Amino acid sequence: MTPQISSLLVANRGEIAVRIFRTARELGLATVAVHSDPDADALHVRAADAAVRLPGAAPADTYLRGDLVIKAALAAGADAVHPGYGFLSENADFARQVQDSGLTWIGPPPEAIEAMASKTRAKELMRAAGVPLLDPVDPATATPADLPLLLKAAAGGGGRGMRVVRDLDALKEALRAASAEAVSAFGDGEVFAEPYVERGRHVEVQILADAHGTVWALGTRDCSLQRRHQKVIEEAPAPGLPDTLRESLHAAAVAAARAVSYRGAGTVEFLVTADGRPYFLEMNTRLQVEHPVTEAVFGLDLVALQLRVAEGAALPLTPPQPTGHAVEARLYAEDPAQDWRPQTGVLHTLDIPGQVRIDTGFTGGDTVGIHYDPMLAKVVAHAPTRAEAVRALAHALAGARIHGLTTNRELLVGSLRHPEFGAAQLDTGFYDRHLAALTETAPDAGTAALAAALAEAAPAPDAPLAARLGGWRNVRSQPQTRRYTSAGSEYEVQYHPVDHPGVRVLSAERHLVTLEVDGIRRMFHVKRNSNNTEVYVDSALGAHTLTPVPRFPDPQDRTEPGSLLAPMPGTVVRVADGLAPGSHVTAGQPLLWLEAMKMEHRILAPASGTLTALHAVTGQQVEFGALLAVVQEEPQP
Repeated sequence: MTPQISSLLVANRGEIAVRIFRTARELGLATVAVHSDPDADALHVRAADAAVRLPGAAPADTYLRGDLVIKAALAAGADAVHPGYGFLSENADFARQVQDSGLTWIGPPPEAIEAMASKTRAKELMRAAGVPLLDPVDPATATPADLPLLLKAAAGGGGRGMRVVRDLDALKEALRAASAEAVSAFGDGEVFAEPYVERGRHVEVQILADAHGTVWALGTRDCSLQRRHQKVIEEAPAPGLPDTLRESLHAAAVAAARAVSYRGAGTVEFLVTADGRPYFLEMNTRLQVEHPVTEAVFGLDLVALQLRVAEGAALPLTPPQPTGHAVEARLYAEDPAQDWRPQTGVLHTLDIPGQVRIDTGFTGGDTVGIHYDPMLAKVVAHAPTRAEAVRALAHALAGARIHGLTTNRELLVGSLRHPEFGAAQLDTGFYDRHLAALTETAPDAGTAALAAALAEAAPAPDAPLAARLGGWRNVRSQPQTRRYTSAGSEYEVQYHPVDHPGVRVLSAERHLVTLEVDGIRRMFHVKRNSNNTEVYVDSALGAHTLTPVPRFPDPQDRTEPGSLLAPMPGTVVRVADGLAPGSHVTAGQPLLWLEAMKMEHRILAPASGTLTALHAVTGQQVEFGALLAVVQEEPQP
């Protein structure tokens, strides 16, 4: 019989580690964290009773070192290991090593992980179990009738190693690129092809199984809103599914779990075509990122159930009945308007109001680094109806104060309020159709710039009494001028203590300015970062990040025309074949590939011309703004 768990090590980081520790504390378990050097003061470390250092920074040297994780568990006196998701969570060898070390593994049997580890092998197993599948396509014999194709890494997940191919001439290069990315991400370059279903829905079933033969199908989730094949917004239950389809998905998921003698929490993912036909995609043998929406609807704690199942407890024969609807949005430190470019730096403020659940690995003042996924938080709303849950989530995100980094917050709010999403017209092509409209320039920042200037001019709370009583609000003076930039536009504010066209100043303090704008009273919350290089203004009119313009710009702050600068810190994972100084390049041609925060980014030629300098080499670590290459534009005829 499995002994009771008393101390739990979480072999992970960030929000999932914090979330697992929360349940562990409620169950009376001691908690142990592991951390890389960049994560030494991370929230998941601060949340644990004890922490063990994994020397290094890159995941391959730290969180992916199963031997070091097990050594840490034994040294700290833990008797169980929970892998979270990602990293080692679906590594069968690691699961065996945990068990061989005398520790309890909080996950499915290694044999089940192994059976589902390769998507190609998993599909063969599911076919034998009667689960519906898309027929694979042999890339070597593909014809135009097979297009479009989806290339997928056999050992992958999270969108890594995936490519959509719409032209047979591009197939060979896409295979090579997908395989290279799969090797980098998973250490396995196997890639397979299957038909790409246009406007399909990504629907999944949460399952939970014990060691006594009980398998629960805990409803459906829709995860169709994705960027780069990675989920952005998820909800439970999946809306608009006919009862017969829902029941068939539940039955297929249970059959998949029974086919591999599954135990613990897992997810079976399906692609549902526009005409309602479901096809098995993969089984994730771990807890999913989006598990909170299922928890909200069923009133369960899946982590607590994982722990009890690992201790040998039996599940009730039937799960509880679901109630209401839940929607989750993933808040990322990224710029959707710039090819989803991840952001790094100090997160000065993270404050999300409302009756919502927030799972996060960050607090204000924490640093978002280059080595890990750029997700800041998961925000979840639960309500009696879908419309109410969507409205509550959008309202909470719109009212959030997030300072220091560009995020996808506006994209999330726009997505939740989009008519297609409101009507539950969901498919994986949502952002292909609507990204440009959802990332249009933010509302005019002119009034926000005025609020920032007034806050800057306001006397400090600890100023002498004479300054506070005889300050700008009571003494008229000549207008002052201040300039800011925001979202690529410059705003010059000529502000007067009292009077402005269409605006009346009601009060102004360092952090709160109240204005009457076109007859409507509005409050503007103003905050500066620690070195006064950015000003953050939040109001019902929108959130704006303003950069004060120096009165005397540095004339040396210039870059040679045609310079390609690193848009983020990262690693050069590839240089275009044959690229060297003197090469002719065309505008938009990919020259380099950078990997940062688990995503790969292309560096494109800004114009057609000659490459006059190349400073990047494969494997090189580069800082933000580093000079990678220079392209001399060819003269226009």
